[in-house]
Amino acid sequence: MNLLKSSTAINALLLLTLLSAATWVQAAPVAGTVIHLSGPLFVKKLDGSMRVLGEQSLVEVGDTLSTQGKGYAQVRLGDDSLLTLQPGTVLSVDAFAYDVNTPGADAAMFTLKQGGLRSDGGLLGKRSQDRSTLITPGGRIGLQSASVVVFYQPAAVVATRASSRLNSLAAGLASSAGQADASNTAFVAAVSARYVYRLADVLASVESWAAQGKASLAAVVPAFMSGSSSVPVLPPGLYVEVIDGQVILANKGGMQGFNAGQFGFTQSIATPPGLLPKNPGLPFTVPASFFSNVPKANTGSGSSAVECQVR
Repeated sequence: MNLLKSSTAINALLLLTLLSAATWVQAAPVAGTVIHLSGPLFVKKLDGSMRVLGEQSLVEVGDTLSTQGKGYAQVRLGDDSLLTLQPGTVLSVDAFAYDVNTPGADAAMFTLKQGGLRSDGGLLGKRSQDRSTLITPGGRIGLQSASVVVFYQPAAVVATRASSRLNSLAAGLASSAGQADASNTAFVAAVSARYVYRLADVLASVESWAAQGKASLAAVVPAFMSGSSSVPVLPPGLYVEVIDGQVILANKGGMQGFNAGQFGFTQSIATPPGLLPKNPGLPFTVPASFFSNVPKANTGSGSSAVECQVR
């Protein structure tokens, strides 16, 4: 009898331990709160699940955020800094720790995989300037306490959009021969066939560039892509615009500091970053409501977040 009781007690203890461990694994540190949205915002959790976030949803360390369509999203972090994501952006929250009483534990690290964001520094960046970092495919950016716009244009994304546009043009030319008057059919057919062939050749090159990730693709893109998307069409690479303060961009090619009012660019992780003489065309028109009457972050467990899981 005592053996049975002992076995039951041990089993209960093991079950309690497993449940506690599961709770610990699932609970990730809270980095901030979504305070503004103008479109859908998705998050991929560490366990691989996908969810749709709403205003007042919590953002945790390990989350990967992605904006969709023409929507912007704004997150207030625990140190009152702000991250504003533009449409078509993918950003992961790699680390975030801020406590008024433990400055030695300060940490803020993010990875921009695609798209653009505006970062407005908070308390962490002011007291621990070397511990706020944005990692991008073009290099690491020391955000410090600056207000900065960062945009990364992957070559493959540019190529895909150019490919779609070229396909549409080719299809239009191909169909024009069949829609022409009888007297002009032969002439239109000849012209259409000629340019369909040329577009097909360009299209093949574009798709090849996309597969190889070559930045030289940019030379043929703007003429076809003007006005076709809310995301700017720029030569592939990493762009920086400093609104206030200073940031440092470093990669395998070198290191460059940028001050307020300056623009920077690097074509790849191996290309030295450099100054641009003017704004290359970084439209970052955040909805006006995002910067007016901004509420404080709610990082408590009693959040009334609007959130649903995508299965």
